[in-house]
Order: sequence, then C-alpha cells, then structure tokens
Amino acid sequence: MQLLKKYEIKSRQKMIDFLNSQPAGRIASIDKDGFPQVIPMNFVYANNAVYMHSHPVGEKLENMSRNPNVGFEVDQHVCFLPSYYFHPTDASQADTLYISVVIKGMAVIVEDDEEKAMALNALMEKYQKEGRYEKLDVSMPVVHEVAVIKVVPTQMRGKYKIGQQWSAPYRLGIAHKIIEREGLENAKPILAIIGVGVQENGNLYQHAVPEM
Repeated sequence: MQLLKKYEIKSRQKMIDFLNSQPAGRIASIDKDGFPQVIPMNFVYANNAVYMHSHPVGEKLENMSRNPNVGFEVDQHVCFLPSYYFHPTDASQADTLYISVVIKGMAVIVEDDEEKAMALNALMEKYQKEGRYEKLDVSMPVVHEVAVIKVVPTQMRGKYKIGQQWSAPYRLGIAHKIIEREGLENAKPILAIIGVGVQENGNLYQHAVPEM
C-alpha cells in the first residue's frame, strides 16, 4: 500500500491512541466461497494486539479457522468539504478530512482464560470509563461463555488528512466556511482537529495542527 508521505501517520503510538479513541472497527475475513466478509466490531488495542469479543459460534470464526489472515480498519470521518469552498462550480474540488488506520494480521481465538479476562477488562475500561462494574476474572462464567478474537498485526498503516498541508491564513479561511455550513457548535470539534480554536467572543485562533 503506497501512501503519500504528507498524509502518512508516522508514529505507531499515535496510531494506537487513535484506534483506542474510536468506538468501532471493521474486521474482514474470507468466507468459504472466497469472498471477503466485513463486520463492524467493538474492539480494544492492548498488549500489541487488537481484541474483540464475539458469540462463540458464527461465520467469522469459521472463516478465521480456515484462513487466519484478516484485515482490520478504523476510520474517523472528520468533515466533508463541499466543492464551493474551493471553486464556484467545479464539483471535482470537493474533499474530505479524515483519519484512518488499516491493519493486516493473523487472527486467533484466545484459549487462555487469563488472557481472555484481560481482554474483556480492557474492553470494559474502554467503553465504560465510569466504572461501576465488577472486574472480570477467570472464575466468572462469562469469561468462558464468550469468544475473544485476537488480531496480531503484521502491518499497520495510518493516513490522515486534516489540513496539515494548509497555510495558517488558508486554514482560518476554511474554518470560517466550516462554521458557516455546520454551525458553530457542530464546527467546534472539527476545528479542534484541524488546529483552530474558538474564543469566548467567537474569534478564531490557531494552535498547532496535531502531528501524527
């Protein structure tokens, strides 16, 4: 997979941080007829692997038992930029801001109960940050009743396009257009990603665009 260098995420840790900031990923396995099967899943990245929990019986598990080679993808759609931001009539100028990570790796069904409990607790910590649950351990039936899928990456590549190539004045101009189209409150999280803040009086200011 060839990526333009200016859009490539260079830091593995920032890819991991991005993965764990997102609510869902998509795992692709190969079915018995040779077609890719893509399924959205809750997941967590922990101990250098992607973990997901699953019903213990199902097509994706059958796929992985035949062929453990899988793909896993996570993306964040930051903002659609309509063509008229850049040209009054040329539709080809429309663009999208986004962040994505694509993994190729080997999937295994975790058999070790300690590892299963670790993965399930990591999932709970990610999705139920407020706590208010009993930490899982190997003595609990649920640890034995669910399947835990582990994907060990052999390749992890990331790509991001959040206006990092724009000059400071150009970025502010796009920020004003985003506010006009999306409304101020909807625009604020988008602007934060592209390196623009909003003061209490509504004025815009620039901070560093996150390097990835």
